[in-house]
Amino acid sequence: MDIGLIGRKLGHSLSPEIHKYLGSYEYTLRPMEPEELDRFFAERDFRGVNVTIPYKKDAAERCDELSETARRIGCVNTVIKRPDGSLWGDNTDYFGFSYMADLAGIDFKNQKTLILGSGGASLTARLVAADKGASEVIVISRTGENNYGNLDRHSDAGIIVNCTPVGMYPENGKRIVDLSAFPRLRGVLDMIYNPFRTPLILDAQAGNIRCSDGLPMLVAQGAKSAEYFRVNENLKPDIPAICRAVRAEKLNIVLVGMPGCGKSTVASVLAKDLGREKLDTDDMVRARAGKPIPAIFAEEGEAAFRDLEAACVYEAARGSGRVIATGGGAVLRRENREALRGNSAVVFLERPVNELSTGGRPLSKDAETLERMYAERLPLYRETADITVRVGATPYITAAEIKERLKRYNEAAYNQRT
Repeated sequence: MDIGLIGRKLGHSLSPEIHKYLGSYEYTLRPMEPEELDRFFAERDFRGVNVTIPYKKDAAERCDELSETARRIGCVNTVIKRPDGSLWGDNTDYFGFSYMADLAGIDFKNQKTLILGSGGASLTARLVAADKGASEVIVISRTGENNYGNLDRHSDAGIIVNCTPVGMYPENGKRIVDLSAFPRLRGVLDMIYNPFRTPLILDAQAGNIRCSDGLPMLVAQGAKSAEYFRVNENLKPDIPAICRAVRAEKLNIVLVGMPGCGKSTVASVLAKDLGREKLDTDDMVRARAGKPIPAIFAEEGEAAFRDLEAACVYEAARGSGRVIATGGGAVLRRENREALRGNSAVVFLERPVNELSTGGRPLSKDAETLERMYAERLPLYRETADITVRVGATPYITAAEIKERLKRYNEAAYNQRT
C-alpha cells in the first residue's frame, strides 16, 4: 500500500469516503493482526498511513521520531515515511477534536469537563480540554475513583465528552449517562459518528445544549493527515462541506406518517431515484411473523405486533444509506423514535385524514377512529421528524419535494456556531 489505514477491524471505516475529497491519492484499508505489525513497519513499504484501534501506541513505539503532540498524548494515528526512510509519527486526533469543539461553539475555558472513558481516545480529549483552559478535567471510568456510580459528585460539570463506544453501531441505542443530572451542562461532544445521533446527542439536542457527533473530528484529523500525504498539491479542504457530503450519503431517509398516507409508495420512488435500498418495516413484520398484519392483530393482539415492529424498526434504522417506510404507529414507542432518529433524516408525510387509504388496516376502522388516532399521533410525528412534507398530487411530486427539503436540511448541518 502507498497511503491508507491500518487497524484490526476496518469494515465500517469512513476513511476512504473522506480521503477522496482530500487528495488525488488512492486510499487503501489494510486490516492486520498484531503479529503482522513488526514486519509491516520493518519493510516500510508505504508513503504514509493512518493508524486506528488497537495499534496507536504500537505504531508510536515503531517511529523514529514523534511530533510534540504525539509525545504528549503517547500514541500516533499518522505515520509518514520521510525521504531518508525514517518514520515520523503525529497524532492528528488532537487537531480533529479541537476542531470539532470549535465548530460546535463549545469553549472549555473555566469549565469542569467530564471525560467518559479512560482509553486511548480519552488521552486526546484530556489534553485538548486542559490546553483550552478547562478548570478541571475528570476522567470517568467503570472502576476508577471517579466512576459511573458516583457521577452525582460531578453534577456541576459544564462539558461532557464521550470517548467510549457506548451507543456506537452495531449497539445503537445505548445511553451512557443521564444528562438531566447535570443542570450546568453547556456542551456535549461524542466521538461516535455511527450513528450520527447517539442517545447522548439526542438528549443534548432535546435540552438545547450545544453538541457535536464525531464526524467533524474524523474529517478534520483526516484533513490534517492529508497535508502530510499529498505531494505537489495545494488543496484547501472545506471540512464542513466534506462532513455534509459524507453525512448525506450515509443518512437513512425515514418516512413516518398516518397509515394510508403513501409512505411505502413514495419510499419506492425515492429509493429508485437515489439508487438506495428500500425497506418497509410492515413488510419486515409480515416476513418475521409469516402472516399478514391483520392476522397478527386478530390472533396475537396489538402488543405482540408492536413488539415485532420495534425489532424491525431497530434493525432497519441502524443501517445507513437506506430509504425506510414505517408503519403508522411506529412512533408510539420512545425506543422506536430514538432508533429512527439516530442515523436518519426523518420525514413526516402529512396528509388530511379524509384522504387516507384505509383498506386492510386493522386500526383504521372508521372516520372517528382515524381522527382520534391522528390527534394522538400528530405530536409524536412532529417530535420525531426533521422535515415535514405535505403529500402531493402524485408520489413523484412528493418525492421531489422531499429531495429538495433534504438538500436544505443537509446544508444546515456542521456550520460554525458562535
